[in-house]
Amino acid sequence: MAGPVTPPRVSARRRRPGVIALSLALIAAGGAGVAVLVLQVGHRTEVVTVVRDVQVGQVLTEDDLGKASLALDPAVKAVRADNLDSVVGRRAAVELRPGSLLAPSQVTKDSLVKAGEQLVPIGLKPEQVPATALVPGQKVELVHVPAQGQAPDTGKSSEPSPRTVEGRVVKASGAAPGTGIVVVDVATSAEDGPMAAAWVSAGALHLVLAAPDGS
Repeated sequence: MAGPVTPPRVSARRRRPGVIALSLALIAAGGAGVAVLVLQVGHRTEVVTVVRDVQVGQVLTEDDLGKASLALDPAVKAVRADNLDSVVGRRAAVELRPGSLLAPSQVTKDSLVKAGEQLVPIGLKPEQVPATALVPGQKVELVHVPAQGQAPDTGKSSEPSPRTVEGRVVKASGAAPGTGIVVVDVATSAEDGPMAAAWVSAGALHLVLAAPDGS
């Protein structure tokens, strides 16, 4: 009869301090990485939003603005909520729509029609509207183009070129349904305003974009 079987001896594996230290370091680093990721995902910034339609040149009030807390990309320029008071009372430099963030470049402390200027509304037919979008602040020239058979308004009969008036876009509407007509508000000098309005009334005015430097 066989005797009792002696179980094999299991020797304790020798632990290496270096491996243990490395493992602990990796665990700690991983935990720190997760913590940073959680903080980044959870970081939210309170910014100013637009809650009502605001037309170009209109003075902003507290009722036009709201606040929202969101994760904001650093590349997005938005007015922080703690700076809301600094934009109330300023004018909209562009048309503002509800639900959008308010950017610093969308407001101005200056009046869009300055002292010594007049605002001339100009209706442009679809074929007269430039392919380049008309934006506030863009410099334009108002050119007198008389009807066929009429002499051009040059101011001097010896001058062959038509008369022009310098202006600046204050606002451009969207195309009207059905007609496609775009109304552009142009600021001109007080001296040229009445003449430009007369050209508009006579249907003898064209709008031309000026060079980027205004020359």
